[in-house]
Amino acid sequence: MGKRDELIAVYADDLKNKCGMTPDMDLLTKVTIGCGPAIYNADASTVAGSQAAELETVKNNFLIKKLGLSDSPQLMEAINSVIETYGKSERNKYRAVVYYMLTKHFGKESVYG
Repeated sequence: MGKRDELIAVYADDLKNKCGMTPDMDLLTKVTIGCGPAIYNADASTVAGSQAAELETVKNNFLIKKLGLSDSPQLMEAINSVIETYGKSERNKYRAVVYYMLTKHFGKESVYG
């Protein structure tokens, strides 16, 4: 099992145990691959849920550029909702898990078709 597969297993565990979701492993794998080398970097692999600049980056680079959504207040509401679901006190909010939940939230699984 490679490093990426190990990380996907960790993300799936977080989705099950911390977010109360049953992960779609195929989609989770595609979202993880979509994150690229960031998943191997300790800082880049997580989302700082309390930093406004970080949340703006998630909104602009992921929701608008990757998922093709239009900028609107709903985007930030969705990000905050996902951070809430993951648990504000949860120190490591994995980027792949946050992106997975946002993809599901907006029904944009087809982007990873």
